[in-house]
Amino acid sequence: MSRVRDGRAADGSIWSTMYSARIATVFTKASASGASVATDCVEVAQTADGGRAARDIKNRAAGTQFYTPAQWSVFVTGIKRGELGA
Repeated sequence: MSRVRDGRAADGSIWSTMYSARIATVFTKASASGASVATDCVEVAQTADGGRAARDIKNRAAGTQFYTPAQWSVFVTGIKRGELGA
């Protein structure tokens, strides 16, 4: 795992300038992505430190985004509260 700088913004959100970790599980398609590959689909895998790795199922070559456990928790909480919008 490598980490350059993590911090908390004034609004309480967590940011990271660079973070990567060993992917510990296979990527699985997010259940909210729907049945069609033509929709906006993402795949998520768990990292060895409990974080998550996410990638676009239609463009895997574009890369993988890594999230620390704290970042993933904030993201999921925001979704459940409806804070991220459509």
